[in-house]
Amino acid sequence: MRDMIARITILVALSALLAGCSLRPLYAGGTNGVVAQQLGNIEIEPIAGKAGWLTRNALKDQLEAFEGQQAKYRLIVALEDKIAGFGVRGDDRITRERRTLRARYQLVRLSDSVVMLDATAGSDAGIDVVSSEYATIAAEDTALENLSVRVANQIVTRLSLFARTEANASPES
Repeated sequence: MRDMIARITILVALSALLAGCSLRPLYAGGTNGVVAQQLGNIEIEPIAGKAGWLTRNALKDQLEAFEGQQAKYRLIVALEDKIAGFGVRGDDRITRERRTLRARYQLVRLSDSVVMLDATAGSDAGIDVVSSEYATIAAEDTALENLSVRVANQIVTRLSLFARTEANASPES
């Protein structure tokens, strides 16, 4: 019985500590929250190339849930997409490739063209090179699709953190 009381006391104490910490949900308030409203005010510039098209669509898919009335920011993204072979057989044939997608992005305030955020995101994927050229190309394309979604996730997460920081710094809050 004494053991049970000690465990309950510890559980209550830990619960009190957790309630006192400064952790807050990033998207508190849902679509009416400060972060969601800031994200809804971002327009995405077109991004060059197939990787750009895929990444822009992934960004739009994530940001359109927060759609606002008027754009206050412009998101400019520059991508670097590379494929490098690194698994080599004795006959000098490549057996493995690494596809890397890196993004440098800037969030520009439209009212005065000030760069509010300048950051990078990136991811990579391994691809098996098989005897079928079609299968290898399909694997490279699938890797690019997955990488563009991962990079877009990183960008939206960083934009969300920026939006929360801006909301906390503004005098209206």
